[in-house]
Amino acid sequence: MADQKNKPQWAVAHIHSSFNNTLITVTDLTGAETIAKSSGGMVTKVARDEGSPYISMQIVSQLVDRLKDRGFTGVHIKIRAPGGNKQRSPGPGAQAAVRAFARAGIRIGRIEDVTPLPHDGTLAKGGRRGRRI
Repeated sequence: MADQKNKPQWAVAHIHSSFNNTLITVTDLTGAETIAKSSGGMVTKVARDEGSPYISMQIVSQLVDRLKDRGFTGVHIKIRAPGGNKQRSPGPGAQAAVRAFARAGIRIGRIEDVTPLPHDGTLAKGGRRGRRI
C-alpha cells in the first residue's frame, strides 16, 4: 500500500487552443475515460475572453482540483491548434495552461504537439490569390 501512495498517477491533458477559445480535456493514459473537461465558455460569460491566457489559467485551476480528488499527480500534455487548412500555431491559452499546470503542483511529463497537418487537403479559405481587401 505504501508503494501506491508514492507511485505517480499519470493522466493526459488534451489542450485545444485557438484564438477564440481554449478547450482542455483530461483523460486517463489510454484516452478512453474522460476524467474532467472544461472550456473558456464554462469559465467566462464574455465571448472575447474565451481564448485569453487568464481564462486558460482559470480552466486549469478547476481541472487540477478534480485531478487531485481522483489521485492524479502528473499529466502528459498534448497541445493542438486548429490545424488542417486553418492556422497551425496554437492560441495564447496553450502556453498559459502548461504554466498553470506546473504552478499548481502537477508534474508534467511529455509535452507533445498533435496539430493535424494536411498531406494535401482542401484549398485554404480565400482562394488561390488570398483574401483581397
